[in-house]
Amino acid sequence: MQATITESSFGKLPDGREATLYTLTNANGMIAKISNLGGVIVELHVPDRDGVLADVCHGYDNLDAYLGESQYFGALIGRYGNRIANGRFTLDGETVQLDVNNGVNHLHGGADGFHRRLWDAEMFNTPKSVGLILTLVSPDGDQGYPGTAEVTAIYELREHNELRIAFHAVADKATPMNLTNHAYFNLAGQGDILSHELTIPAESYTPVDSGLIPVGAPAPVVGTPFDFRTPQAIGARIGQQDAQLGYGEGYDHNFVLTKSADKAMEVSARVVDPSSGRVLEVLSQEPGIQFYSGNFLNDQVAGKGRIYGYRSGFCLEPQHFPDSPNRPDFPSTILRPNEEYATVMAYRFSTV
Repeated sequence: MQATITESSFGKLPDGREATLYTLTNANGMIAKISNLGGVIVELHVPDRDGVLADVCHGYDNLDAYLGESQYFGALIGRYGNRIANGRFTLDGETVQLDVNNGVNHLHGGADGFHRRLWDAEMFNTPKSVGLILTLVSPDGDQGYPGTAEVTAIYELREHNELRIAFHAVADKATPMNLTNHAYFNLAGQGDILSHELTIPAESYTPVDSGLIPVGAPAPVVGTPFDFRTPQAIGARIGQQDAQLGYGEGYDHNFVLTKSADKAMEVSARVVDPSSGRVLEVLSQEPGIQFYSGNFLNDQVAGKGRIYGYRSGFCLEPQHFPDSPNRPDFPSTILRPNEEYATVMAYRFSTV
């Protein structure tokens, strides 16, 4: 079987522009369906231990649902993944005010972030992969961000059942840049994710306040429900009386990854579903990863023949830390003119 990529209509935006759905299939039969609307991963079909395919990614049935109230299903997030306190920070002595779309805070690039944009798209083939090059120009002042930014996201479905995403950006003024993907996974393809076994190589995490903004220094995971250095069922400690779990009604926290070297492309998280045998490894070059346990899914959202219930999906988002523009003690997210932002992440699937 040869890797293929095809395209079909994904509907029209309110302004009449047409969105496209791209179907990427590798030589093993793994299928990724990706739209140029928001770089959304709409479907992801991967085999279980018996070779049976299931769609392990939350998504909607049509374009209109992706333009509605956002759960960020499968979306490309930018300019800044995660939260910035009060949507405000100081950069080179100037106060910058961003769109406020999550209580008093800025979340995932703003209400009209990259997840709602129609990206230019170009398909490609290599001897061992198929892919999609998405490009976008984000103008000066977009959601409050300074500078015009030229952004590229390259999705590549490779052999060995790996979907790789490479991000690049340049800007003509200093601006925060922290790109990621917000896929929700359920490796069983149904039910909740509480029996999924999660490993995150992190000695510490960033505690948050009630608005899910980091407070204080990173805290050790040892002796807490946040210790995933060895495999733990997601549901094993999620109900413990813990102030941090209370703020997000479960896990919604950034983990400070233990890296062999800065920008090393390494496994940032590993998840095993014992029922199907499916394994997901998230690889990235980023210093952190946000683990979200689907605490705000509540049976009010449906798509692809499923109702997305409470904790029916989890997210593992490679990233720099939340609120970094206000935290000089965190790794910097500021992209300056004559610099290039570049980072790579991947979802790699296998079975046990």
